[in-house]
Amino acid sequence: MRTLAAAALLALALTGCSDDESSDAATTPSTPVDTTQIPTVSPPSSVAMPDPPSEEMTSNQDLVDTHPIAFASYSVTGDAGDRVAVHFDSGAPECFGAAATVTETEASVTIALRTGTLPAAVGKACTMQVVPATLEVELDAPLGDRQVVSG
Repeated sequence: MRTLAAAALLALALTGCSDDESSDAATTPSTPVDTTQIPTVSPPSSVAMPDPPSEEMTSNQDLVDTHPIAFASYSVTGDAGDRVAVHFDSGAPECFGAAATVTETEASVTIALRTGTLPAAVGKACTMQVVPATLEVELDAPLGDRQVVSG
């Protein structure tokens, strides 16, 4: 888009700079500006990075001022595949916690995740920071080929 705008300005500048109305076409540059050639930039190659450390939370149903939050990803844990760890961003673990409700069907596992303030942190000064967090939930049956849904 910038290249197109620059080309248009250049064309205007080249054709409209003369104050002399008697100038002929022979003195005006007639080189066309090619606006179809837009340079491409290749993205940098990706580099494998280790997963950042994650705060392991336990489900706490006594949270205050909760709000629903979607988890970013999940992983199947447990020897029998009957546990799912959901990965999400939370606040400082001294002040904030999470709770999950699991609904299972034959086709899917819906995990409703809520975050909120820990009861012991109500009225305390808490820092505003984002902490990668993990909460592991137990399933009634192994996940198998069921779909995991953030709900």
